Amino acid sequence: MMNTLDEWKKQYPEKFADENTVFSKIRRGDHIFVASGCGEPQYLIRSLVQYVESHPKAFFDTEIIHVYSFGIAPYADPKFKRNFRHNSFFIGNNTRDSINQGLADYTPVSLSEVPELIRNGSVQIDVALVHTSPPDHHGYLSLGISVDMVKIATDRASVIIAQVNANMPRIHGDGFIHIKDVDFIIQHDEPLLELPGIELKETTKRIGNYVSRLVQDGDTIQVGFGGLPNAVMANLFDKKHLGVHTELLSDGLVELMKAGVIDNTQKSLNPGCTVAAFSMGKKSTYEYLDDNPSILFRTIDYTNNPLNISRQKNMVAINSALEIDLTGQATSDSIGGTFYSGVGGHQDFMRGTVLAPGGRTILALKSTARNDTISRIVPSLQESAGITLNRGDVRYVVTEYGIAYLHGKNIRERAMSLISIAHPKFKPWLIEEAKKRGMIFRDQAFIPGKQGEYPEHLETHRTTKTGLQLFFRPVKISDEPLLKDFFYSLSDRSLNRRFLSKRKDMPHERLQDFVVIDYTREVVILAIAGPTENELIVGVGQFGVDEKSHTAEVAFAVRDDQQNQGIGQEMLSYLTYLAKRDGLLGFTAEVLIDNRPMLHVFEKGGFDIKKKNDAGVYDLKMAFRG
Repeated sequence: MMNTLDEWKKQYPEKFADENTVFSKIRRGDHIFVASGCGEPQYLIRSLVQYVESHPKAFFDTEIIHVYSFGIAPYADPKFKRNFRHNSFFIGNNTRDSINQGLADYTPVSLSEVPELIRNGSVQIDVALVHTSPPDHHGYLSLGISVDMVKIATDRASVIIAQVNANMPRIHGDGFIHIKDVDFIIQHDEPLLELPGIELKETTKRIGNYVSRLVQDGDTIQVGFGGLPNAVMANLFDKKHLGVHTELLSDGLVELMKAGVIDNTQKSLNPGCTVAAFSMGKKSTYEYLDDNPSILFRTIDYTNNPLNISRQKNMVAINSALEIDLTGQATSDSIGGTFYSGVGGHQDFMRGTVLAPGGRTILALKSTARNDTISRIVPSLQESAGITLNRGDVRYVVTEYGIAYLHGKNIRERAMSLISIAHPKFKPWLIEEAKKRGMIFRDQAFIPGKQGEYPEHLETHRTTKTGLQLFFRPVKISDEPLLKDFFYSLSDRSLNRRFLSKRKDMPHERLQDFVVIDYTREVVILAIAGPTENELIVGVGQFGVDEKSHTAEVAFAVRDDQQNQGIGQEMLSYLTYLAKRDGLLGFTAEVLIDNRPMLHVFEKGGFDIKKKNDAGVYDLKMAFRG
């Protein structure tokens, strides 16, 4: 590499000037673009600041445009306020304070739109400080792990200053620039910036498990910025033939590529290739990218263009948020009036994905922040918070407590769905706030504490004797609309057999008895068919414990149009398993004498049954065997 660079130095000696000469080309009022993220040219920045310190009147009021500043940012120091003014499209830890103190600027914009702002001159670029690999034998340098809007900046800049670093990988795609188009080269090898991963704690694992349920074999995925979406990737190793079309290529995605989970064979756009705009991760990830023909880095107006995203069939966008309110509004760039990160590619991928055939968008977030002292699910966003995704944009929301699907739901259904996946500590508060705001029923009941905590461990998948695949899960407080539809799907005869009553209505007050239960004393299991976004209850089974006899009263019902498929038998089998596991001795039930199908199910249940006829109703006592 050194020999190659030496050869180019002989051909273009003027490009290898000393640093004082290089930085003297910067004029007062210039707009200086700095390569972003982990592709930040750290040595160039340090050298630039040192030049200003030794030449304090060299230039004034330059604008530093730095999209993701996660490395060093000495230009944000107040002592340089006469020389530099920082402007960012995405806020990093090291510039957040200066931006919120009014000492630097933040431009909220979707990243897909930045290249056009640069092209049309709305965002001026006079000088570009970039970070490249050494030139190859053809004279091409690679922008490496940061192509995004860096390539467009080099196209517009009058002066391009490149830090050539042997540690920068050469990555296929749009990120090449010929040495003849670079004005100055400063050679300096140093380690690239690395982004530390997030520890896979129990909370993260639970969120990842839920997200993995929504990702199917053959999907093309995008993973947003942040430790949580990246860590979620650890739950996808059992998937097959995944593809990648993303802005950020993270460690988690690369590990899936190495394992063969990602092979891009099912993609409809750029099949066979992982497509990204930049990478932030660890050294081993950068090494994997080097000269890898299966990976293309494209400019951000290609990767993040919603029209391109919409062309990927079965596209799945996985992003995070800082806060979401009970109506579905979410923010990812601010906490109240404090600017925290940025719009980034959030809107680009969340909107492009819902237009894709089979597209699914997922907001994954921990239910709390600051050691469980703050709920991320709130009655309303904090004052002055920026709404990154409006109510109509959000589809799936995932926390460590489950999955909420909001699309097409009314405000009451949305609020109840989000409350059901909030941290148990904050559920009573959210219920009361939602009542005050008229979002949910004023008489909405709720059981706090352990008694009302959703027993996720009771979820299971079962297949009936006819091959029907079902998802059995406990009822949730948000299931009232589904249960209403279920009960009104039953015929008058089925309602009478189930409730031993001629009553045909099922109002909210009555439905609450089915969804607001003490899980320590009662079990209500739903038999679900269909995907999460369109669940259909085909059966309901329940039992309530009689502590005196240490038995339980059991009952169940199956939709009329789903009967004779073995649903009732499978439901009773599972309820029996749960009751035996809790040490109960048997079931009791009341069944109309003419309800032969129900009696038949019980008789096949493997119980020692005693029947007592009481005015046309069998009083059954069913002792468990063994």
